[in-house]
Amino acid sequence: MRRPAPVLVTAATALLLGGCSLVAGGEPDAEPVGTASPVVSEAAADPALAAFYDQDLEWADCGGGFECTRLTVPVDYADPTGATASLAVVRSRTSATGEDRLGSLVLNPGGPGASGVEYARAARNVLTEEVREHFDVVGFDPRGVGGSDPLRCLPDEEVDEFLAADPTPDDAAEVRRLQRLTAELGEGCVASGELAAHVDTRTAAKDLDVLRAALGDDRLSYLGKSYGTYLGALYAEQFPQRVGRFVLDGAIDPSLSSEEVNAGQAAGFEVALRSYVRDCLEREECPLSGDVEAALGQVRALLSSLDAEPLPTSSGRELTQGLAYYALAYPLYAPSLWPRLTEALTAAFGGDGTALLALADAYASRSADGRYANNSSTVIHAVNCLDRADEQTPEEVRASVPEFEAASPTFGAFLAWGGLACAEWPVPAVGPAEPVDAAGAAPILVVGTTRDPATPYAWAQGLAEQLDSGRLLTYDGDGHTAYRTGSACVDEAVDAYLLAGELPEEGARC
Repeated sequence: MRRPAPVLVTAATALLLGGCSLVAGGEPDAEPVGTASPVVSEAAADPALAAFYDQDLEWADCGGGFECTRLTVPVDYADPTGATASLAVVRSRTSATGEDRLGSLVLNPGGPGASGVEYARAARNVLTEEVREHFDVVGFDPRGVGGSDPLRCLPDEEVDEFLAADPTPDDAAEVRRLQRLTAELGEGCVASGELAAHVDTRTAAKDLDVLRAALGDDRLSYLGKSYGTYLGALYAEQFPQRVGRFVLDGAIDPSLSSEEVNAGQAAGFEVALRSYVRDCLEREECPLSGDVEAALGQVRALLSSLDAEPLPTSSGRELTQGLAYYALAYPLYAPSLWPRLTEALTAAFGGDGTALLALADAYASRSADGRYANNSSTVIHAVNCLDRADEQTPEEVRASVPEFEAASPTFGAFLAWGGLACAEWPVPAVGPAEPVDAAGAAPILVVGTTRDPATPYAWAQGLAEQLDSGRLLTYDGDGHTAYRTGSACVDEAVDAYLLAGELPEEGARC
């Protein structure tokens, strides 16, 4: 099963089965889903945007039953006659016609920095057959990402150094190195071009509306996972009357500051690690021993030892503490990856870091030849540092570490020091984090997983409460996000909403 792209944690060094208690029901959404009604152009409000909203997309076959195109958007919506950016878009068309055709369903897998084009190409795993039969499946790479005029912030060898850096500095010299690496990343992004100042999520949501119009849909139907829920929420806030069928799975609470996001993820990964350890201890091949607390202590001891002495690997690269954190976090996104973590920990306790390094590289999309398949490990900072106007000094971060460690003994310090990620960023943020209500929007389905490591369940609760039309569906399970990850209950509930506008009842759980 293909998982949604991970939310890359925002640490300064870088930075997806159960029973069903759902009671199906709810009234169908009375509003139309999409397609030609006719499309209302934003050019009516701002004629300078007419060229973007009224553009005709030129589609070409790009293999596998998909067609591809490029969408043109302004780099700066405050200056629509200025520079433009080109976004990569892919589509798989439904054969349905008439009332059976429900328009386009646009996908975003998360990140920020993950490719919506690649995600849409995996539609057979991402969506049920019933949904694919009724919607055109559309994916796009957000501005600055992947195939969409990407920000090129660092060469690959410098990304290696950035990810391998010590994420839990012990002295002033290590703090300065962390600050230097982050500053160099920011400088590299800015050197990539003026787009670096305009990759914030609010602007990406405006691109999403241009895409909606270019696709010929009066309303946007959308499936956003992880960071994609934040993109969807900001779209709904700016364009509530354009909201069609919206599913936000693995939600981010838009009202949270960067420090609150880091603290929430620290606690979320701790919960997920505890679930993994509990499962591991029940298996003969588990390298951990004793009770859950003792086993967690063994994992923490390994991480601590790597701070002073990295492990050798078969590639000649060292497994540093920073890389080990990514290796540990990656399998927590999906229980299907837990066996790989068990094998990697077994080897690491024996003095070989090769398997853990492979997990870290998979997290960062790094191939064995040293090339990164995409820019997700760096563009995430460009987006996050524009989205939230808050930053911390080294002294403030150090003071926060004990509180982080109390909530998450394993990941606390790692994510506390993530507070430095934007302190040296050369472009000012566009605005503070704030709640959204999307007043006037059609019903929005928010899905939350109780033991989600990267987007804690409380965030889904927060987003659903903020949205005037939000409805929360709870999945009692492990892993990151819920739709199409093994729960027939969740899949049936989401499909009922996407296909017929039927919301699950208040308090529904799977």
